[in-house]
Amino acid sequence: MTTKLSELFITGCDKNTRWMLPWFYKNFQTHNPTANLHVFDFDKGNGWFQKPQVMSDAVKMADKVCWLDTDCEVRADLSDIFNQLDENKLSMVEDAPWTIRRHQRWHNSGVVAFKGSPSILSYWAREANMLVEDRGPMYGDQDILHELVKEGLDREIHIRTLSKTWNTLRLDLIDNTAPKDIKIMHWTGRKGKDEIRRQINE
Repeated sequence: MTTKLSELFITGCDKNTRWMLPWFYKNFQTHNPTANLHVFDFDKGNGWFQKPQVMSDAVKMADKVCWLDTDCEVRADLSDIFNQLDENKLSMVEDAPWTIRRHQRWHNSGVVAFKGSPSILSYWAREANMLVEDRGPMYGDQDILHELVKEGLDREIHIRTLSKTWNTLRLDLIDNTAPKDIKIMHWTGRKGKDEIRRQINE
């Protein structure tokens, strides 16, 4: 029987995003050389809709878990994120650019940390599995979570908001809202992938 870990970082990729994995791993390993990291293979499922499910599966692997998208540039030791978890909540950074542009409060699912098995996580995974066939290409796991927690106190009940340093978005740079001490730089969108390619080719 495999021993359950205390802390675990996880990510996942498919054939379309696997090109980023060596870049991601190099940055992660440079700043977190002793941390446990597990990579899930998304080739055999419904792409990024598998994200909530593998997070739910990782509950069996470790007491505390942190998901990182592969387009996240790790710039620092991330171990302290495991000290910023609340029971039965997902710890996430507010997606300020989307909050501004969509006039609703959003949280970004590129970095998600939790301990134990928050009830919202299994609900999120179940909804993602059910809805995957009904959604277009512009709909993703973050949209599903937003629909689950956007009403009333649900967001406060289920999500602990982390400092932006844990997930600084590309649009934060454009909006001039990025913090000075960026631990994770999240290169979202097509232009973000162009920046990742630039770094790989340096």
